[in-house]
Amino acid sequence: MMPGRSADGRRGAVLAGLGSYVPPRALTNAQLCGNRPVGDEWIRSRIGVGSRRVADGEATVDLAVRAGRGALEAAGAASTDAVVLTTISPDRLVPAGAPEVAARLGCGTVPAFDLASGCSGFLYGLGVASSMITSGYLDSVLLVASDVFSAFVDPDDWLMAAIFGDGAGAVVLRAGDADEPGALGPFELGSDGAQADLLEVPGGGARARKRTLAAPDARFSPYFRMDGPAVRKQAVVGMCDSVTQAVLRAGWSLDSLDSVVAHQANQRILDGLAAELGLEPGRMLSHIEAYGNTATASVPVLLAQAAAAGRLRPGMRVALTAYGAGLAWGSTTLVWPDVRAVTDDG
Repeated sequence: MMPGRSADGRRGAVLAGLGSYVPPRALTNAQLCGNRPVGDEWIRSRIGVGSRRVADGEATVDLAVRAGRGALEAAGAASTDAVVLTTISPDRLVPAGAPEVAARLGCGTVPAFDLASGCSGFLYGLGVASSMITSGYLDSVLLVASDVFSAFVDPDDWLMAAIFGDGAGAVVLRAGDADEPGALGPFELGSDGAQADLLEVPGGGARARKRTLAAPDARFSPYFRMDGPAVRKQAVVGMCDSVTQAVLRAGWSLDSLDSVVAHQANQRILDGLAAELGLEPGRMLSHIEAYGNTATASVPVLLAQAAAAGRLRPGMRVALTAYGAGLAWGSTTLVWPDVRAVTDDG
């Protein structure tokens, strides 16, 4: 039998290590709201967030390097065959941040590129990295999800600031047996670009620049905007359908799931998803109360923290899912392996 292949010849992409980093400064609801009549209780009841981490002087690549270093340490690896960075808050439009992440981690001149797919970017990144491994092209990939989304939130929009936090999470994937614990299961990915304007940063890209040249008085905000009520219902239904399909393609049933790790968009969305899936209390993991919505980093940060705390244990059947701007969504499954996680809470 060839290394990294099962008896029937199937090669898998296997989770080998996890890392996470969140900045040290915690911004509480009381600090955020100040003397406003709306405060902690209102934010907790509608979003589920009590505080969030905010980066001071650190940017997306900085956070990515710290999370990536933790994942490499957890996997016992000095480097990998490629580095993929998924983010919706890039440090620069050009160049991509992944080559810098690779260089700063000592990975040398390996292939490195960025991937943008809204808050579902980590799931899309897993799909891409898994494909590069199962095809036989690579034997290992470092996938990092990092967002300093506070940089894209209007400082005068306290409600948007209440939702989001900064953070980075990373995983090392290696070639292995498609049937062993930690091997990623089937992926269910999708998108609906007809609703792209529900979540967007209107300014900064080619569209805004070209239109501003044509109409100098036009203004395009550099800050994030979204239609929250329109997104919330679709996110619950979209993730429910996506998880259900991924679980069925894995040959499992929803009843057999031990845990679901979903994008930490909003506690109401998480509660709605748990109800739609028929999950018992405790099977839907959440850390949104302490960290808020860390965009594309939310799933891997929660994975690393839950693994380090023993909430994810070897043998558990786990589903991962996310939904976000694009619109884009994705899900996959795995049997949790005996894997190490290195977390840095600032």
